[in-house]
Amino acid sequence: MSDAPLWTPSPALAANCNMTRFTHYVNESFGLALQDYHQLYRWSVEQSADFWAALWNYNQCVGDLGCQPYLVGAEEMFGAKWFPNAQINYGENLLKRRDDTAALIFRGEDKVKVEISYNQLYDQVSRVMQALRDAGVGAGDRVAGYLPNMPEATIAMIATTSLGAIWSSCSPDFGTQGVVDRFGQVNPKVLFVVDGYHYNGKSFDVRTKAKDIVDSLDSVEKIVVVQYLSLGPHSTSLDERTLVWDDFLRDYSPTDIQFERFPFDHPLFILFSSGTTGKPKCIVHGAGGTLLTHIREHVLHGDLSSGERVFGFTTTGWMMWNWMISALASGISVVQYDGSPFYPTNSAMFDLVDETKINVWQTGAKFIDAVKKEGLKPRVTHDLSSLKALHSTGSVLAPECYDYVYEEIKSDFRLSSVTGGTDICGCFAMGSSNLPVYRGESACIALGMKVEVYNDNGYPVTQEKGELVCTATFPSMPVAFWGDVNDEKYHSAYFEKFPGVWCHGDFAEISAQGGLIIYGRSDTVLNPGGVRIGTAEIYRQVEQMEEITDSCVIGQEWDDDTRVVLFVILKDGLELDEQLEASIKLQIRQNATPRHVPAVVVQVQDIPRTTTGKIVEVAVRNVIHGVEVKNRDSLANPGSLALFENIEQLQA
Repeated sequence: MSDAPLWTPSPALAANCNMTRFTHYVNESFGLALQDYHQLYRWSVEQSADFWAALWNYNQCVGDLGCQPYLVGAEEMFGAKWFPNAQINYGENLLKRRDDTAALIFRGEDKVKVEISYNQLYDQVSRVMQALRDAGVGAGDRVAGYLPNMPEATIAMIATTSLGAIWSSCSPDFGTQGVVDRFGQVNPKVLFVVDGYHYNGKSFDVRTKAKDIVDSLDSVEKIVVVQYLSLGPHSTSLDERTLVWDDFLRDYSPTDIQFERFPFDHPLFILFSSGTTGKPKCIVHGAGGTLLTHIREHVLHGDLSSGERVFGFTTTGWMMWNWMISALASGISVVQYDGSPFYPTNSAMFDLVDETKINVWQTGAKFIDAVKKEGLKPRVTHDLSSLKALHSTGSVLAPECYDYVYEEIKSDFRLSSVTGGTDICGCFAMGSSNLPVYRGESACIALGMKVEVYNDNGYPVTQEKGELVCTATFPSMPVAFWGDVNDEKYHSAYFEKFPGVWCHGDFAEISAQGGLIIYGRSDTVLNPGGVRIGTAEIYRQVEQMEEITDSCVIGQEWDDDTRVVLFVILKDGLELDEQLEASIKLQIRQNATPRHVPAVVVQVQDIPRTTTGKIVEVAVRNVIHGVEVKNRDSLANPGSLALFENIEQLQA
């Protein structure tokens, strides 16, 4: 995007950051002389088994790595086996720190404040483990949480995984059918539910939804209700299987935990795809691969050290929640927040950073764009001295938002645009404290990930747009898809386009600096006149217009071709007239190409999003083409789809 970096680490930071320390560790351990990140990266993909083993030892993971070989079947991505002789317990690693340092720092929108030390966390997990064990939960069983991002969710997850059981979760803003479509496939034995949650100054009672959910899940033997809204014990009984949290734990006192260790790829989490084109895929992630991947991202790429604090604005229905909680394995304090990021004021998250002294903050690109449009100047209104990095995720961060971050939030810290996803429960590209930040791109491909960009003919290219692929196995590849006979769905999801190569579904480019630029999802790439256009290229221009608060762009099949259609939400009181439409098209034409200019611009009042905030272009495209949109409950606002039916401007 630019030859001049927006930020360059100081010599002292570059020399003393965790990435450089790890490079020295690798040099000493293997007799090497790696000098910089790029040399370390090449070694990490050429000697990948040594890299991941070194990371295990560097972070002092608890368990037995086992004897070599550390990787069997590396020549085939699909079916390769990592650390076949290792034994590990994920929960044991999260609880290895035992002192009074804060492990969890919780802030709720209703002003509740809770801090739980590592010692207290250990004790609470011990009690929940005992209760779960007596409820019949053992290795391989599934336990699910219909919970907000709160300490009880974390405690229940760690207790579940410490028993070798498998954890899945959805946030309480999911619709009933969306939850049933997920949990109904994995058949949980125990279900944790909340009575309600707070958002944007309102309380939402979800007991009726919870009752409908449990009535649809025949596998559930025990229901545990967390009383977040404090509605009273008698009002939270869903049926005879129900206990409130305190009663569930009443008979158990903290004891030393005897952790059973399991194979490296023992199932840990079942995460779910968005489910907007069919029932969500149930993606099973293994304990060892998840743990090592998150350590790489917290300690090396995130440059977090024991005792520092990480915050991710997330819900329990997004893999970012699992990612954030794994930071406990490195002695890092986790800040959890439940509620709207703009309540009681639009500076609420910056207030949180200052109050809880957050060091690394991970948030959505849409949030950064929103505060930019609000004209916030946190560098003036807030201290932010604790904050050393801001990670942007969820969607593409526009280059102009990079400018805003450094001009109006903070100039002396690292901005990292990270990309990855639920499929790998981690990242393909991130940043590093010994690398500069360039406008519009992720600073580097993540260690251990042999990422390339393929053109349509399946050849690797640089400084050219194409498909993001990974050409060598990595530990956080899914263990399986739950219920996927003969791995057919798994293979179809990632290995059909380029046989034997993981195709992630992102339209991307490797930059001249070796960073990664994302242009949008491949399934939303526009193709007018046979020219492939990433949706992010259009969003980038639209987001700069003050009149527009949100937008969605799709390709409409029209006259034996594809025409670009742009839907816009305007600021209150504005109407789309010829003058504004002309301004939109001129903005895109002058700053992109004539091919990017939409043939039709339509004003709408809402745009469908998933519960994690991602625009669902595929669903919009299906509606305007008369194709049924399945599993509407996977959307945060399914009613918005009706706005795209029978639009007059799209009929001519």
